Amino acid sequence: MANIVAIVGRPNVGKSTLFNRLVEERKAIMDNQPGVTRDRHYGHAEWTDKYFTVIDTGGYVVGSDDIFEESIREQVEIAIEEASVLLFMVDADTGLTDLDKDFANVLRRSKKPVFLVANKVESQIKRQTAMAEFYSLGMGEIYPISSMTGSGTGDLLDEVVKHFSAEGIEDPDAGVPRIAIIGRPNAGKSSFLNVLTGKERSIVTDIAGTTRDSIDTRYKAFGKDYILTDTAGIRRKAKVHDNVEFYSVMRSLKAIEESDVCVMMLDASRGLEGQDLSIIGQAIKAKKGVVLMVNKWDLVEKDSKTADRWKKEINQRLAPIDYLPIIFASVTEKQRIFQVMEKAMEVYENKHKKVPTSKLNDAMQPEIEAYPPPATKGKHIKIKYMLQLPTPSPTFVFFCNLPQYIKESYERYLENKLRAHFDFDGVPLTLFFRKK
Repeated sequence: MANIVAIVGRPNVGKSTLFNRLVEERKAIMDNQPGVTRDRHYGHAEWTDKYFTVIDTGGYVVGSDDIFEESIREQVEIAIEEASVLLFMVDADTGLTDLDKDFANVLRRSKKPVFLVANKVESQIKRQTAMAEFYSLGMGEIYPISSMTGSGTGDLLDEVVKHFSAEGIEDPDAGVPRIAIIGRPNAGKSSFLNVLTGKERSIVTDIAGTTRDSIDTRYKAFGKDYILTDTAGIRRKAKVHDNVEFYSVMRSLKAIEESDVCVMMLDASRGLEGQDLSIIGQAIKAKKGVVLMVNKWDLVEKDSKTADRWKKEINQRLAPIDYLPIIFASVTEKQRIFQVMEKAMEVYENKHKKVPTSKLNDAMQPEIEAYPPPATKGKHIKIKYMLQLPTPSPTFVFFCNLPQYIKESYERYLENKLRAHFDFDGVPLTLFFRKK
């Protein structure tokens, strides 16, 4: 990706607001409290037929009380290294600070094109004041904007795109399978992403709620490209107390909706809890493929039958859902983590599997004849043929004379036979019955 723009600066100057405006989507969480953004956040934008990637970063700060300070600085430095153009954002309301001066020196060392962007400039008077004050940084022309209203962003982008060496790709993520890593807080989701990618893509601490935004990362394995999405931990509504956490949970639920497959991470030290069941239910309801990853398996005292007991208990609590693959893993010990991804990719293939109509009928008609639908009110139900619909998740329609009399138990029978014949491991199936 040649055209990459990183938005950098100290905390609370409006970086996430500008990011959301450029990508034309409320992707990054915005709040008045400093330090909301922690990890690097990527989005795609376009200006005058030039396509580029935008990186939102956390606020660069030194000597604060924020325990995430060092990790956030590392994330900012990685973004600076990746970018082809830097937008150094300052706050016209607050004026020039010592932290702005120190950070300007960091950017000078990058040898990248730097645009000094004075944000929160809504009036001509403020514009003149900002221009005079920030010129002392010696970073050339100042671009006064209002990221909230969009004022001045057009002039800024006109200059930014002149530094791009290529037209760019409209949406480099189009058609790439998306795998979301979901679960409760502190289950090990960010650590899992970091081990898979071999770099500190997400900040990791023992503090629940460290990840706030949903973080997308391109990942290549087994000869294919994927997008991994690290999500914030989803807690019960009653446990969510502030706006930032509320929006974090909303972003996580949106990540589930946008994914193809969800790797649902369970904490082996806590077992399967009610909130886990709720999150799994959200993914199934959204018709996503699901792989259950029992993390921290190294902390469990076990014998030769422990895994079987766990599988049995999980399936009993998930009933009637019994088709989700379960893998016992340990991120810290790097135990079976790539097996998890291999299974997630298999589930992705299952989710997009198309069964030819002739093959479907050849396999299912004998099963129906061996165990036909039970008669209701003296009326015999005859299923004449079936086909798969062209939908994002496997959906089958069965044509019969009395669809209204098909019982739920028989629908489960047909679903089980479809799974037995065509291997839809990890994927929810939808069955419809129509009159013929």
